[in-house]
Amino acid sequence: MDLFYALEVLKFWQKGFWELLEFTLQMVLILIFGHALAISNPVNSLLVKLSKQIKSNTAAVLVTGMTAIAAGYINWGFGLILGAVLAREIGLRGREEGHHFNYPLIAASGYLGMMVWHGGFSGSAPLKVAEEGHFLSDQIGLIAINKTIFSDFNLYINVLLVLALIGTLMFLARKKSFKTSFPTQSNTKGIVQGKDKLGLVLGLLIMILGIADFFHSPQSLGFIDLNYVNFMLLGAGLLAFQSLSSFIKAVTIALTGAVEIILQFPFYAGILGIMKYSGLLLIFSEGMVALSSTNTFPLLAFLSAALVNFFIPSGGGQWAIQGPIIMDAATKLGLDQANMVMVFSYGDQLSNMLQPFWALPLLAITGVPAKDILKYTAYFFFVGLLVFGFGIYFLF
Repeated sequence: MDLFYALEVLKFWQKGFWELLEFTLQMVLILIFGHALAISNPVNSLLVKLSKQIKSNTAAVLVTGMTAIAAGYINWGFGLILGAVLAREIGLRGREEGHHFNYPLIAASGYLGMMVWHGGFSGSAPLKVAEEGHFLSDQIGLIAINKTIFSDFNLYINVLLVLALIGTLMFLARKKSFKTSFPTQSNTKGIVQGKDKLGLVLGLLIMILGIADFFHSPQSLGFIDLNYVNFMLLGAGLLAFQSLSSFIKAVTIALTGAVEIILQFPFYAGILGIMKYSGLLLIFSEGMVALSSTNTFPLLAFLSAALVNFFIPSGGGQWAIQGPIIMDAATKLGLDQANMVMVFSYGDQLSNMLQPFWALPLLAITGVPAKDILKYTAYFFFVGLLVFGFGIYFLF
């Protein structure tokens, strides 16, 4: 009997294994297009010019951190790579000019885009629920981004978060107990610009089509979903490289960072299949409802998302598994569904500061060991925990 049930559970896993293929490809594309844009020549030239203006440790930390945050709101892959490349460029410049820089802190500041991304333009959960026919559409319908990403709830919390992070960066940068260190050598290679202009033509066409959508729906942002964001990132990347052959080389480099998503997402889908077809989804959601109230559930969902992120480091994969449970419980409690999407997002992005999985590209580019950045990202984690906890409790 037990063997038969185990086989049945495995069949549930097999049934769900390929049910998130569209979502998987969307997550792969949002990473590689953002990564490719971050290593384009126009962006790299801007970073070099920016690094030449840095003369103090405080300026180095603040500029790197705020650049990574701004880029993270645009796209998480873009912010991750841009922050790493800028940190390394500032470190190399500091070594050449003999500045007293805390390079590990600068590198840690370059990781801050991963603490804000899920509340920005590439947030997996808010963009997915804005997409027609998404995997939770029967449960919660469509939720446009003006109710999630552009909601007052999200904007107020992110303003508080950015201000708190600026204060934290300034405090850490002014601490004198650090040893000056720099990258030993540059390990980032530029991409030789191709001569063809096909990328420029295609990029312009894509950007014109994307911008035209704003004129078709001037009072609604319902057209902005994962597919739209990827479409615009593709256009921006093609414009930045101008050459189609150069863009292909950049995408080839970026693909190496997407291997984990390609391999992991089917397994996440299989776990979702077990939960959905076995009835565990209903059991978990009813359990969460029984253990909480309308006042405590948002905080419980936030903390649970932060915890689960340690075991499922992909925000999109985590939403596929945890999203149905949280949203079902929220519906039963009569809570605002759009705000609950953002509550999940905050939890997922917060524990990135203690979860080194997505820091691997940054560590490779900067050459800084994980233990040297974690001692600073831990500060970011606790500051974020206070800001998100305060915002969820008082502003939800």
